[in-house]
Amino acid sequence: MIDKRVDTLEAALDGFGDGASVLVNGFGGAGVPFALIKAIENSSATDLTLILNSARFVDGFAPRIFADRRVSKIICTAARSRGPDTANYEQQWLDGYLEIEMVPQGTFAERIRAGGAGIPAFFTPTGAGTELGDGKEVREYDGKHCVLEHAIIADFAIMRAARADRWGNVRFRGAQGNFGLAMAMAAGTTIVETDDPGDDPIPPEDIHIPGIYVDRVLKHEDMSPANAGGI
Repeated sequence: MIDKRVDTLEAALDGFGDGASVLVNGFGGAGVPFALIKAIENSSATDLTLILNSARFVDGFAPRIFADRRVSKIICTAARSRGPDTANYEQQWLDGYLEIEMVPQGTFAERIRAGGAGIPAFFTPTGAGTELGDGKEVREYDGKHCVLEHAIIADFAIMRAARADRWGNVRFRGAQGNFGLAMAMAAGTTIVETDDPGDDPIPPEDIHIPGIYVDRVLKHEDMSPANAGGI
């Protein structure tokens, strides 16, 4: 009998360790897997690659991940911290310790989608003629210069959902979904945290991620600091 539910954060992150790459879902706080992020902070894993929309949610909620210099690379669409102070990850980038790869948001989403679809690379006009296109192969299509962008895949994808069933089918609430489906398809192991990992199957018309793309479902309360006026 298929049952992808796990009981603990440790079981959810089984196999996560040094050198891991992880896709972190979330946009504006929606769909951010704060419990799993905290568990990564409490682990000893180093030399991590984080692939996420905005770095500040990780730095604000689990600062030791960056303070302990456990991340070697970030791929993101927004790297600026909130407020006047320089964040740990910004200082590490300035010091040359941390690599930050900035990606236009549409290109970010498409690189992940391409990874899940088995498409190794594609050309896009976005970024052509800018610093973001420096060093990339350029071709002309229909009179437009386009840069070559490579697909993104990762060892793990983590996300927060409104509901998941024991088969791994997932339903998001509103904006929780953002990059979720693409990330689930592009990851070797997909982990979903939710308040509601039920026995009853999610109706097919309500499924946002089919269970074939999900490996583990963890029941955990939402640890988002938003209601407390946090990050």
